[in-house]
Amino acid sequence: MSNFHGYIFDLDGTVYLGDNAIPGAPETIALLRKRGSGVVFLSNKPLQSREVYAEKLTHLGIPTSPDDVINSSLVLAQYLVREMAKATVFVVGEQPLVDEMVAAGLAISDNPEEIDVVIASFDRTFDYRKLNIGYQALRLGARFFATNADRTCPIEGGDIPDAAAVIGALEGCSGRKVELVAGKPSAMIVNMVLERLGLEASDCLMVGDRLETDILMGKKAGMSTALVLTGVTKQDALTHSSLLPDFVLNSISEVPGLKIS
Repeated sequence: MSNFHGYIFDLDGTVYLGDNAIPGAPETIALLRKRGSGVVFLSNKPLQSREVYAEKLTHLGIPTSPDDVINSSLVLAQYLVREMAKATVFVVGEQPLVDEMVAAGLAISDNPEEIDVVIASFDRTFDYRKLNIGYQALRLGARFFATNADRTCPIEGGDIPDAAAVIGALEGCSGRKVELVAGKPSAMIVNMVLERLGLEASDCLMVGDRLETDILMGKKAGMSTALVLTGVTKQDALTHSSLLPDFVLNSISEVPGLKIS
């Protein structure tokens, strides 16, 4: 048996909680890099740019460049540029996601008659105005995409509603179902990760705290998977789940000891 050649780490609940690194996270990442392994950080959270995520990780003692971070905002923006470059979008999300779309060269509008794509996302500024614009655009035939479909986001001391709440509101009033989700567990984000690492899925370990996103994505892609118990999923949830990881860890600090079976 050998060590994995590539490691894909979820962020919230896996590498850090809030503004604090999970104990052992900086040392774990440093050791894996010293071995020559590829390391990529993967987040469904569209609240910050990759540059901000990289700065946060570096501040927490994990030196990181923006190229080492892939988030759902980037994946969706690149998909739209590739498949619908002339689309006008309406973002039900926060400013960093809007900025990602603008940086990709996409047109932004809040006029339902101009909108080709409604993007649902994690949005702590969600209000009736955004809901109504999204609804009116969907009623007129706009496409319905989302950055991610996480129900909640882990924070210190608990969790808060995530993108699924916004998706649910738009689905509830429009009668439409979201057509595409860019983030975990979609193949879209997997393909970008593997391209960044330059590795086959079988050579990689996906490490995360959610069964329905991190572990499901890794399993579907053919990766080995490790669930950490420092975030959303707790030990008792495993007894009721048909989706089980290859490894269950108390924290990220146990990752370096894992081997390809």
